[in-house]
Amino acid sequence: MDKIPMTAAGYAALEEQLRQCQQIERPRIIQQITDARTHGDLSENAEYHAAKEAQSLNEGHIAELEDKLARAEVIDVSKLSGETITFGATVTLIDEDTEKKSVWQIVGEPEADAKKGKISVTSPLARALVGKKKGAQVEVVTPGGAKAYEVVKVEWK
Repeated sequence: MDKIPMTAAGYAALEEQLRQCQQIERPRIIQQITDARTHGDLSENAEYHAAKEAQSLNEGHIAELEDKLARAEVIDVSKLSGETITFGATVTLIDEDTEKKSVWQIVGEPEADAKKGKISVTSPLARALVGKKKGAQVEVVTPGGAKAYEVVKVEWK
């Protein structure tokens, strides 16, 4: 069983999702099933079938979250330091073509969210950054073509 690296914040977010699915979604769906049963013949009851489908999806999501939490290897980013980029580092990059600045934190797969500036440690950009230091030139092959970046800052937040 492979461990899944993640930050403490990412672990807490997964725990909250699990709590939401178990304590809020599960009872709501059970109530929908109960209500749909009162409408008569179950073989032609669309509400019943939709609620059973929602129940199946929710239970699958609960199992997936429980698995990720069981395999989680929580890494305390606040105790990390250094100049070399590793898991948990927050990296400021300058795109060498557009001079556009971007900031990314390297996190575990379950907590990756590009809109929030968090990229998975397994992403092409993170793999290219790991092991580099401030001032390094990094080239990344992306679906949109090759991109070149300069590492201008490495932080541990």
